[in-house]
Amino acid sequence: MTQPTASTQTGGTFKGVIFDFNGVLFWDSHLQERAWRELSAEVRGTPFTDEEMRLHVHGRINAYTLSYLLGRTLTPVEEQSLTQRKEGAYRRLCLVDREAFRLSPGAQELLESLRRRGIPRTIATSSPRVNLDFFIEHLSLGRWFNSADILYDDGTFPGKPAPDIYLKAAARLGLAPADCVVVEDAVSGIVAACRAGIGCIVALGPVERHAELLALEGVTAAIARLDELPALLVRDTASWGGLS
Repeated sequence: MTQPTASTQTGGTFKGVIFDFNGVLFWDSHLQERAWRELSAEVRGTPFTDEEMRLHVHGRINAYTLSYLLGRTLTPVEEQSLTQRKEGAYRRLCLVDREAFRLSPGAQELLESLRRRGIPRTIATSSPRVNLDFFIEHLSLGRWFNSADILYDDGTFPGKPAPDIYLKAAARLGLAPADCVVVEDAVSGIVAACRAGIGCIVALGPVERHAELLALEGVTAAIARLDELPALLVRDTASWGGLS
């Protein structure tokens, strides 16, 4: 296993792992941004800026981003129509870019290790159900996750940065939030995990973002790829069993 590029001591006992999906298990930011920029250009005449992407797209549920885009609350019909347009374009981009449409570097190795050791794990994503089914089918997520345990944007709870999705994810694993590790890449997701009282928040991003990520409230460590995670978590061999 590679060693973390930047980290702090976790200093705790953790019993389960909750992953964000987009930007963590699947590095799809360029595909998401392209789909959103195309929709923004069609709807308001100008594409989203990089700052708008950071604040109003990454880690957010579609209802929030679409309301921001139009500057008002959408009707259910409008929201469904625009969501279908954006997500349909996004899925087409995934299938065209087959080289990029795969689990992120180190993800499969980490997931196999967690599976072998029986460590509880799930996904908490802002993606809608149709995208989750798409990912399960094309990325074989059923090898490592119980699909019934995965949390997604089903319209019943507020999106990140509200803590609800991480509170529910911990409950799905039968764990207290303080006993969980969350791996996130988006500021809104990190805020949600912090508000949920997650015991260890690991921020994933390129090395040049680590100082920025480590400065966010609640972030315990920053890593560049998922196979750096075990070196951070092997603090309690009874719980993690020499994870490698």
